[in-house]
Amino acid sequence: MSDTIFAVSSGAPPAAIAVLRLSGAGAFDAAERLAGSLPESRTVALRSLRDPASGELLDRALVVVFPGPASATGEDIAELHLHGGRAVVRAVEAVISVLPGMRPAAPGEFTRRALANGRIDLSEAEGLGDLLSAETEGQRRAALLSAEGVLRREVEGWGGRALSLAAQVEALLDHSDEDDVAEGVDSLNAIHAAAAALAADIRTVTDRPPVERLRDGLRVVLAGPPNAGKSTLLNAMTERDAAIVSPIAGTTRDRIEAPVVRNGFAWLLIDTAGLTATPSDAIEAIGVARARASLGAADILLWLGDQAPPPHPQALWLHARADMPERVPNAQADLAVSAATGEGVAVLWGRLERLAAGLLPPSDLLALNSRQRDLCSAASAAISAATREQDLLLVAEHMRTALRAFDAITGRAGVEAMLDALFDRFCVGK
Repeated sequence: MSDTIFAVSSGAPPAAIAVLRLSGAGAFDAAERLAGSLPESRTVALRSLRDPASGELLDRALVVVFPGPASATGEDIAELHLHGGRAVVRAVEAVISVLPGMRPAAPGEFTRRALANGRIDLSEAEGLGDLLSAETEGQRRAALLSAEGVLRREVEGWGGRALSLAAQVEALLDHSDEDDVAEGVDSLNAIHAAAAALAADIRTVTDRPPVERLRDGLRVVLAGPPNAGKSTLLNAMTERDAAIVSPIAGTTRDRIEAPVVRNGFAWLLIDTAGLTATPSDAIEAIGVARARASLGAADILLWLGDQAPPPHPQALWLHARADMPERVPNAQADLAVSAATGEGVAVLWGRLERLAAGLLPPSDLLALNSRQRDLCSAASAAISAATREQDLLLVAEHMRTALRAFDAITGRAGVEAMLDALFDRFCVGK
C-alpha cells in the first residue's frame, strides 16, 4: 500500500484511447515529471508527455488528477489518456516503471485499495467482480445492485436495528437490580418481538434464489439409461459437437459440461454416464456414481428414459429420438424430441426458460452469493435464538453474534483470508 501503482484501466491495446491510471502517494509527482504542470483537480487538459531523463516526446495526452481521499481508490489518482497503440503504452509504462516508488498494479489492486480505504465495502467489491464477468442482462442487473451498495445499505439497516436492540438489552442489564419486575418483563417481550421481526426480514432476502444461478448458469443435467440419446441431445442443444456420440452403449463415461448463453439466460448443460444397476467395469461404476451425484446437484433434470424419472423438484421427462417409429413414447412423458431432426428442441428450450423464471432471482431484487447468504443466515439464526432467551446476558451475546456476521458481510471484520481469491478474478487495471 506504500507503493504507487500504475496500469492501463481501459482494456488491452490497441484501441483509440488507453487510460493509464496511477494511484498512490507518488501519483501526482510521477505525472508531473512526465507532463510538466498538472491541471486543476478533475479538469482535463492536453499535455506533452516526455521522458524526464532524456526529454524525448512520448505522446500528447489528456491528463486529469483526482486528489484523495475523494477518489476511486481513496488515494491520489492521476490518469494519462494516451493514444491507444501498443508502442505508445509500452513507452510510457517503461518510463513510469523506473521512477522511485512506482510498480505495476496486481489484478484487482485498485479495487482492493478502494476497499482498504473505505471507498467501497466488500459486498460492493464482490458485485463489481460479478459485473466485470457478466454475460447476460440478468447477471448485469444483479451485479449492479450489489456494486451500487444495495446490500451494504440493507445490512447497515439490519445492523442498526440489531445495535438498537443490543442497547436496550444493556439498559435492562444496568437496571436489573431495580424492583419493577413487570416493567422489565414487558421490555424484554418488546425486544423479543422486534428481534423476531428483524430475523423475518433477513429471511425474506436469504430465501430468494441464489445469485450463483445467474452467474454460473442453471445446472441442467441430462440423465437416463445407457444409449438413451443424452449426448446427441446435448450436441443439438449446444449446436456443436460437445460430446462424443456413438451407438455403442456406455460411450459417455464421465460428466461433460457445456456452458450455453441463450435468450438472456446462462445455462450449464451436463451430460452424464448412463445409469445402470450393473456397471460393466470399475470405470463405468465411477461414471454412474458421478451421474447420480449430478442428479442431486441439478437445478433442472432432463430425463431420457422409458421409465419415469427419479424424484426431482424440476424434472422434464423427454421422449427422445421421436423420429424413430419403433420407439413408442410413454403417455406420461412431458415432451417428445428428436436431436436428429430438431423436432421439439426449440419447444424444449422454451420449457426450460419458463422453468428458469421460477429458479432465478428477480432482476429488480437483491440476490446473495453463498458467502453472503451463509452470514445472513447466521445473523438471522442468532437473532432468532435471542427471542427464545429470558437470560439478558444470553440475549446480548446472540445480538453480538449477529453484529459480527453483519461486519463480515461488509468486510469490516474476519474476511482477510478470502480477499486474494476475490481480487484474483479482477483484471489488471481494475
